[in-house]
Formats: sequence, structure tokens, C-alpha cells
Amino acid sequence: MATAYPIPAAAIERETVVRKSRFIARIARVTNRDEAMTFLDQARLDHPDARHHCWAYQIGAPESATQAAMNDDGEPSGTAGKPILGVIQHKNLGDVMVVVIRYFGGIKLGAGGLVRAYAGAAESVLSAVPTEERQPRSVVELTMGFADEQPVRLWCQQNGADVLNVDYGQGVLMQVGLPTVLESELRSFCQANGIERQAETE
Repeated sequence: MATAYPIPAAAIERETVVRKSRFIARIARVTNRDEAMTFLDQARLDHPDARHHCWAYQIGAPESATQAAMNDDGEPSGTAGKPILGVIQHKNLGDVMVVVIRYFGGIKLGAGGLVRAYAGAAESVLSAVPTEERQPRSVVELTMGFADEQPVRLWCQQNGADVLNVDYGQGVLMQVGLPTVLESELRSFCQANGIERQAETE
């Protein structure tokens, strides 16, 4: 069963300077690649004169991420995106994107210096970001008679579940999103009221 995992609770920024180069690290919560790329695009808009916008993200639970990616954005291969992702993985954070914006200060750092600088920038922002727990959620489809719709909606309101979609035909087909830990309670409610259900976890 999926377990809760920590995610960023805010989008923040931290700046470090290494041998006259400025490294501006930004972090935000992302749940898919499109959100990650939107966050990257904003960093480029905010800092159009920067030499590099290097990044990495990890989506899903840290121990079994569904997606992860990184990019050196013109820095020597393996000196930027990989160390940023390495720090993300070490911090055990999920649904996270880190962009490190570099303004070149005129002094070359060398491969080892770049790795340390990008890892340090990522560390500074990952250590500072507040976190919260992401509770696994499930999506359940319910089939019921028209008279059952209001009792189900009331159960959802009382238990922190969301009615995602409703289709009306010969009966009512309702999609409900709820914390996975409440699935057994919903199952009991459905059995007591003659409501059919099938679950698919997010």
C-alpha cells in the first residue's frame, strides 16, 4: 500500500556565491513534467541574462519515483543536473523541482568545482524549504440509484472526500477521490447501502 511522503510546502529561493559566480536555487512542488517545465520557463523569464538554468525533478514517492529528469543546460555533462538530482534523492523528497540559475563570474570552476557548487546550491534550498506530508489518495467509481446520491455526497463531505465526476443514466455513476486510508470505511458504507464500487489508486 502506498505510504505518505514529504513534499515541498512552499516555493522558495536561495542564493550562494562561489568564486564570483552567482548560483540562485529555486524549489517548488510539481506533480508532472508540464508543471516542472512551466516552473523552468518562469526561471528563464525572471533571469533571461543568466548563463545557465540547470535543473532536476523527482515526481512520486522518493523510494519509488514515477518520474525523474535532469539537465545540465550547457554546463559540462554531469556537473549540474546530476548533482542537483543527487541532493534531491538524498533529502528523500517527492514531487519536487529544483532549478539552479547561474550567473558566470568570470572564473572557471572546473568539473569538480561545478559539481560542488550546484550540489551546494541545491542543498541550500532543499534544507530551507518547509515540507508537508502527501497522503496517498484513491479514485473510486460508485454505481448507485438516484436516491443514494445525496447520502453519498454527505459521506464525502464528512470524510474529506471529493466528488470528481457524476454521470446520470439509468442510475448514477460517481467518481470519488479520497485518502487511501479511508477506502475500507467507504467500502463498509457502500455494502450497507447496496452501492457497487470499484477502486483505482491514483
